[in-house]
Amino acid sequence: MTAKQTRRNFLMTSAAVTGGIMVTTALQRNAASNTTAPTVTMPERILGRTDVNVPIFGLGGAGQTPLSWEGKQADAETIIHKALELGICYFDTAASYGPSEDYLGKVLPPHRAKIFLASKTDQRDKDGAWRELERSLKRLNTDYLDLWQLHHVSFAEELDTLFSPSGAIKALEEAIAQKLVRFTGITGHRDPEVIVESLRRYPFHTTLIPVNAADRYHPRPFIPVVLPVAQAKNVGVIAMKVPAYGRLFKPNGLTGMEQAMGYTLSQPGVHCCVIAAETVEQLENNVKVARAFQPLGEKELAAIAQRTASIWEDGTFFRSWT
Repeated sequence: MTAKQTRRNFLMTSAAVTGGIMVTTALQRNAASNTTAPTVTMPERILGRTDVNVPIFGLGGAGQTPLSWEGKQADAETIIHKALELGICYFDTAASYGPSEDYLGKVLPPHRAKIFLASKTDQRDKDGAWRELERSLKRLNTDYLDLWQLHHVSFAEELDTLFSPSGAIKALEEAIAQKLVRFTGITGHRDPEVIVESLRRYPFHTTLIPVNAADRYHPRPFIPVVLPVAQAKNVGVIAMKVPAYGRLFKPNGLTGMEQAMGYTLSQPGVHCCVIAAETVEQLENNVKVARAFQPLGEKELAAIAQRTASIWEDGTFFRSWT
């Protein structure tokens, strides 16, 4: 049996993917009291040319969160259950995020039809990416991903490999053809020009990039470089590093998530953001901020950015990661 036949048969016993993604913003029914909690809305936006409505806030599966820590299954599951209860339906993870996929796979399957599930591969070749996809599907306990992304693409030299006949892009294409993946994306937080060149080379559905109030001070900013290209190509933009792991909240910096998320989600072309949560309380506050979001004006955005002028270098520390 060939490798391709093996992959085609990988999920033959799984149910076929039918219908679209149902996005809900209502709290779940409280079975214990047999009452229905009030409906709480969160703004939604169409994610580029996917034509899928997603809430402006999703749960991140990496960083300062039990979702990516070994030995924290109970804490992670508590956060995931709370996210579902709060109406979150966008969940972001990756093959390289420790146990994140495993934790999500223990909670999300009964809710699969109502969520938008995204994962990533950091493999640059076709076969390596395929192996990671198969593992991700098993760990997440699902037969398809809504979004599969090329992870942390950092250098121009990587692009020729990724887009070659044996590159990871071929795995993405085959996965879509086999209905194991609905949409493709690319992520990166080091060099905006690399992301732009990727969007010019290939019609990705989405890109996941850093968008925060310290961006304008960096010599290679993402906002003015990537967002216009993404808008022109109707690419869905998912923002990450919104509070820069909390470093934008240093003294004389931003005052809270209202400013951090408000700045990010007010940028033209940004459709949503994903932010991790260390605790249930932090998650609840982030959801509260997202529900109350209203687009900010130019003066408000300038004032928020100004608050990061003296701390921007610490707030862009992740730009050196590859």
